[in-house]
Amino acid sequence: MLKQIEGSLGVAEAVALCRPEIICAYPISPQTHIVENLGAMVKKGTLQDCEFINVESEFAAMSVAIGGSVAGGRAYTATASQGLLYMAEAVYNASGLGLPIVMTVASRAIGAPINIWNDHSDSLSQRDCGWIQLFAEDNQEAVDLHIQAFKIAEELSLPVMVCMDGFVLTHAFERMDIPSQEQVDQFLPPYDPRQSLDPENPVSIGAMVGPEAFTEVRYLAHAHHLQAFAAIQKASDEFREIVGRKSGGLIDLYRPEDAEVMVIAMGSVIGTIKDVIDEMRADGKKIGLLSVKSYRPFPAAEVADALKGVKTAVVIDRALQVGIGGVVTDDVIRATRKMSDLDICGVIAGLGGGAITKHSLHQIFDMALKKDLPELYFLDLDKKVVEDQLKHEQEERHSGPMAEAIVKAVADLHKGEL
Repeated sequence: MLKQIEGSLGVAEAVALCRPEIICAYPISPQTHIVENLGAMVKKGTLQDCEFINVESEFAAMSVAIGGSVAGGRAYTATASQGLLYMAEAVYNASGLGLPIVMTVASRAIGAPINIWNDHSDSLSQRDCGWIQLFAEDNQEAVDLHIQAFKIAEELSLPVMVCMDGFVLTHAFERMDIPSQEQVDQFLPPYDPRQSLDPENPVSIGAMVGPEAFTEVRYLAHAHHLQAFAAIQKASDEFREIVGRKSGGLIDLYRPEDAEVMVIAMGSVIGTIKDVIDEMRADGKKIGLLSVKSYRPFPAAEVADALKGVKTAVVIDRALQVGIGGVVTDDVIRATRKMSDLDICGVIAGLGGGAITKHSLHQIFDMALKKDLPELYFLDLDKKVVEDQLKHEQEERHSGPMAEAIVKAVADLHKGEL
């Protein structure tokens, strides 16, 4: 059914169609509207046979989801930013125990300094936690990925994060096609957990594992992620057959034919990049786009295959490994380490909600086509502001709060533009 609704409500409706039995909720922007809408559905009775549990923290939210999943229930929660970090111990526990929990991460920057706007710092900080991570390009895909996530999670007995850009998607009103309950029931079978506690057949779940078996246990998690490649693609294909729409999968290519430069990106910036590529293609410039849909497991073989014959890969990274560079850039480098004729340029862009404009993308893509783009580039960075601050810190021992000094310098710089 076509609806013009907020992204958060679209996701809430998609989750409700999956018939969850436990929803654990703790508010943190920008995911709050999702669980608020789900809570309203439970209260009104439109979402039945589901226990909506308000908890005292994000750590408690994941802990309750673990308990509900171990007890044999289909469990869901949502979080963002510092909330994801606060539940990190339990996040690792959920994957280590092999529990098919689904969680929305409404991606947002991590402080300090405090910043509530969108980038991928939170979700990518948990890239090694053992969860499958799927990234949505737009709200329609966010709806579809949540439905696919439950199937993937339950087939593999692994937890799945669906990462959607905070505010940019969660709070945007746009047209979405919400599948019918009949379509979702056809796609997603009733919950049949691989493991659950049963008083009639008592077992231990989460007991201590010593050094004699820990490597094997961790390798099992790795093996499950290798199995996830097929499960993710299968879920995407089956969803398309039932609903009639392509979404999800491992990667997606846009205008890759004869591309000399291939842009690699995840999330909502993909729409803007497609517009820029269309404009550049109209001018005869050979450029294409590789969208990463599954970040964990990372589809290294598919990425390497898509980059054959390409001269330069430009990776748009919305998270920074301080002192090294882009997060996704490292995954691309690893995936293509045998391709000696490929140049890889990492572009740090849109941190803390910074605008990624068509004008700036045109500039860096043109630089890449001319082989002028450096290995690491910070989009629209005002280096003078930073250099002035570094100089001030060298000259003045008691130089004061760093972030506030940068904010003031930027404000002073742009006074004349207001």
